[in-house]
Amino acid sequence: MKEIIKLLNQMRGITQTGLAYTKDPYDEERYIELEAITKKLIAQLTTLKHEEINMIFSAEEGYATPKTDIRAVVFNDQNQLLLVKEKSDNCWALPGGWADIGLTPGEVAVKEVKEEAGVTVEPMKILAIMDKYKHNFAPEFSYIYKIFIQCEVLSGEISTGLETEDVAFFNFQQIEDLSLSSRRNTLEQIKLMFEYQLNPNKEAYFD
Repeated sequence: MKEIIKLLNQMRGITQTGLAYTKDPYDEERYIELEAITKKLIAQLTTLKHEEINMIFSAEEGYATPKTDIRAVVFNDQNQLLLVKEKSDNCWALPGGWADIGLTPGEVAVKEVKEEAGVTVEPMKILAIMDKYKHNFAPEFSYIYKIFIQCEVLSGEISTGLETEDVAFFNFQQIEDLSLSSRRNTLEQIKLMFEYQLNPNKEAYFD
């Protein structure tokens, strides 16, 4: 199913890009037809409603590109990692969210940690850039790059925000027993973040 959804995402990207750049009315007609076929396939293979599918297709215009998800990696002086419990699914995740237009990746990390965990951090370096489809995530109808940024706490005490119902620092053994928000991060990624904490000279991961 994951590979099928990936192919449907590629079809969606082709129609979006084609409709944005074609000058030929006959090509435009073909792209519209391909879009309709793609929508029908999504409806048959998922539980998404017609309105939800239309929203997916109308969310972006122009050349189709991946969305960017920023995740902040914050350790305390006891080598414990900061996680937040999301209200949306009652599961734990690294603080973060979609990249915002007008903000750098580091600025997004600072904003998300402040909003979700209550502390002010300083972004230090990029630890990893990952193609979400290659790292054991549940499939969804957006193609996503994930950027993991190491941050250090400057001030404040951890506290919940509008989107979080709990905030805490954990060691890896504790995290293994938590319900992780699989749409946001995997246990393998969390393990990789601990490897960077224990080995600061480890090269950044990409792909």
